[in-house]
Amino acid sequence: MPKCSSINKQVYTVRETNNLYLSALKEIYHPITITENVNVSKIALGVAAAAAFMSACQQETKPAAETTATTGEATVAAGEKIVYVNSDSLLANYAYFKEVRTRLEGKSKKAEADLRSKAEAFQKEIGEYQQNGQAMSASQRASTEQRLQQKQQQLQALNQSTSTQLATEESEEMKKIYDNVEAYLKKLSDEKGYKMVLTYSRGNSAILYGDESLDITHEVLSALNEQYNAEKADSTKTETKK
Repeated sequence: MPKCSSINKQVYTVRETNNLYLSALKEIYHPITITENVNVSKIALGVAAAAAFMSACQQETKPAAETTATTGEATVAAGEKIVYVNSDSLLANYAYFKEVRTRLEGKSKKAEADLRSKAEAFQKEIGEYQQNGQAMSASQRASTEQRLQQKQQQLQALNQSTSTQLATEESEEMKKIYDNVEAYLKKLSDEKGYKMVLTYSRGNSAILYGDESLDITHEVLSALNEQYNAEKADSTKTETKK
């Protein structure tokens, strides 16, 4: 097997060059974690949203000596009203959140399939080079190796840019969800005199127990879904008129 020419002052045999790019393929295939990033049951959206809800209207307080529950409201010694929202239920049933999850998962799967297709085509080119390298001249081998190296770098850059783009979109959508929830909780608190709205998430919460009479999750969820459906209907009407 003939020797291959220098690439960036490194000399590779055809087999070594093949191994180099096959190794690079692993870096191209494996980093496609976009689907995992938008899988609510696994990583980003659920964690980000839970953190957002946990911070909404939540403040650090000293334990009250006595607390009494009256008609769905917690009344502490100072007369402040405290309620809580179950973030697990809210995430599982908020229509806007579910729509965002479905849309981002679809985009991530499409991006992953596209990159995988390009990586497989790249691998095929490597195989062809391995088979035909012996018959190439030194200049042909140098040109082919340079082209393959450039394509490897392009695929890695595409993977990085796609991941960054989807992560940015996910972050923006999570901010919208947080803003919607925060705005409604502020409105509700003003109407009912709540001084604090806590969040409860099983296994990941500072609240070990909360009386069900203090749980306003259903009320918040119903209002948020009603608002989202109304906005979606208005948007559909606007698009239809166009």
